[in-house]
Amino acid sequence: MIMTGRPDALLRKGLKLSHLRLLAALAETGQLTQAAGLIGISQPAASRLVAEIEAIIEAPVHERTGRGLGLTAEGRALAGRAQRIRLELDDAARDLAEIAMGGVGQVRIGAVTGPAMDRVLPALQSERLNHPNVSVEVVVQPSDLLCEQLLAGRLDFAVGRIPEGLHAEPLTFRPIEAEPIALIARHGHPLFSRPGLRPIEALAYDWVMPGPDSLLTRTVLTRLQALGLPRPMQRLYTSSFLLTLAMIQQSDAIAVLARASALQISNNEALVGLLPLDLGIEVEPFGLITRERVSLTPASQRLADMILKGTH
Repeated sequence: MIMTGRPDALLRKGLKLSHLRLLAALAETGQLTQAAGLIGISQPAASRLVAEIEAIIEAPVHERTGRGLGLTAEGRALAGRAQRIRLELDDAARDLAEIAMGGVGQVRIGAVTGPAMDRVLPALQSERLNHPNVSVEVVVQPSDLLCEQLLAGRLDFAVGRIPEGLHAEPLTFRPIEAEPIALIARHGHPLFSRPGLRPIEALAYDWVMPGPDSLLTRTVLTRLQALGLPRPMQRLYTSSFLLTLAMIQQSDAIAVLARASALQISNNEALVGLLPLDLGIEVEPFGLITRERVSLTPASQRLADMILKGTH
């Protein structure tokens, strides 16, 4: 049983940064040998650190399981805190680097496709003009993968949604807006010549959407059912933007995309256009996702504020 007594009891009993680094690595790898390699120490040295931790907290931090070693409840609790401390120290180092280098910074953003086009891109253009020394990495992926990277500290913040079933306690979500959906097809598609296009006519063609478990696909199918319409033909499931674009350019298939993405494509791609058909489909609001109780660096906070305000 962990005996604290005072808020600084663990530090008074000798808990050190080296202990926390090992615990964070154990939480990430699940193996003592791999954790030792991750922080650049030998396996015997890692074993000694584990023994020291267990003496300090008066409880084991790992136990043997059918798959090797696993963290105990005490080990998981302390390792989770250790990961947060490591991320905070990483962010502190970046803060100091930004200050020392006079506005130079690095920002890591994650976004789902529609907001990447409609919110992140305009903010980046403004940031580039006002702070040309700041470098930005943008990762465009589904929300579940973005949240995984955010929790692992590989992203500063994300623009998307917290997936159902994800333990959201370590994350903060600030809603921005719902995401309207549009249909696109190649120019020359038979539907562009149909006056007064009706939904049932579009359903005669292949629809390209992400997998059946994706939020976009579930939202589309729910809306079609509410309108009393059948499910569309769907022989290709893909979340790849490039494969979707290639498919509709080379066939009579129709793609279902966030309206912001569809507008961007139709404005810059001569072969593709928006179908004149509004089914009233909106995906639930996306928002700004950050780690709970983690302060953004100045450059990251600046971009997050612009994204929230909808800078164009």
